[in-house]
Amino acid sequence: MTKYECNLCGYVYDPAKGDPENGIAPGTAFHDIPDDWVCPLCGATKDNFSPL
Repeated sequence: MTKYECNLCGYVYDPAKGDPENGIAPGTAFHDIPDDWVCPLCGATKDNFSPL
């Protein structure tokens, strides 16, 4: 699965790891994350992420 990087702070969302602290289970593809999810480091919205 494709990793996505926050264009604002550089945080990388890795689908294999997910974001368990914010309710995103490991194995969750980026396009399956709810639209109200935000970057855990800077609060950027999903449209501020680009595929790596």
